[in-house]
Amino acid sequence: MQYRDLQLDWLKCFVTVIDAGSLSSAAPELNRSQSAVSMQLKKLEAALGRQILVRDSRVHQLTLDGERLLGYARRMLDLHAEALADFHGGELTGRVRLGVPEDFAAKYLTPVLRRFAARHGAVDIELHCEQSTSLIPRVERGDLDIALISRDHARRGTFLFQEPLLWIGSAAFEIWRRDPLPIALYEETSPARRSALQALGLQGRRYRIVCDSSSLAGQIAAVESGLAVAVLTQCSVPAHLAKLGIEHGLGPLQPMSVSVYRSSGSRGVSAVDGLAKLLVQTLRSSTGG
Repeated sequence: MQYRDLQLDWLKCFVTVIDAGSLSSAAPELNRSQSAVSMQLKKLEAALGRQILVRDSRVHQLTLDGERLLGYARRMLDLHAEALADFHGGELTGRVRLGVPEDFAAKYLTPVLRRFAARHGAVDIELHCEQSTSLIPRVERGDLDIALISRDHARRGTFLFQEPLLWIGSAAFEIWRRDPLPIALYEETSPARRSALQALGLQGRRYRIVCDSSSLAGQIAAVESGLAVAVLTQCSVPAHLAKLGIEHGLGPLQPMSVSVYRSSGSRGVSAVDGLAKLLVQTLRSSTGG
């Protein structure tokens, strides 16, 4: 049986769909329609004579053959990029000092850094995980080049998406039934703290602050131990904790606006420009922002 050559465009579509998680998220990054991306994947499967993806309405899962192909595809695309850079120059180099809140890191930053590192291996990323209230002044001082932050006002950085906030409790303790309500809160200037107190104020519900911590781990520990309820970003809620709402006597919370914020000194720095562009493209696409 004679097999067809594997074209780089097909492999690029394949890798991008896997990294993005869906056709709809991959299409804008590839500058193609969803139908065109789907056609490229079908051509790749036809050339291999194997099914590489199991498709449902949203998510594309790798088959065993797809898992085998993914490693080859990444290496082939990396070698192609290396060859182009060697002959034509233009490879990004240098260092990017990047900040991100702890609760955004796993869901939002990991897929972006994975793509960036694959394309620009000569750029060193110096990662700092802190709350947005600490990251914002560090960007303004020039200690950090760029940060993913929750906005403290409407003009801070380049808007990406709205991140929902949720009341969280432990079903083993049902702390939400107490009066006054024991709550765990982030630091004074935190948008999550402001949203929590505003919601309680609108309800006229009594509360007492029993945990005041800037640490996500501290907030989760307070909930797991039955000390308090807390307000967390949707992306950071552990699966074993209960999401609370009106039925638990807790009113709705205002979402947080998430943006990319850059230092003035990083403007025109190619490595920072490249990462900023990828952050905006990936997170606006994947979140519908």
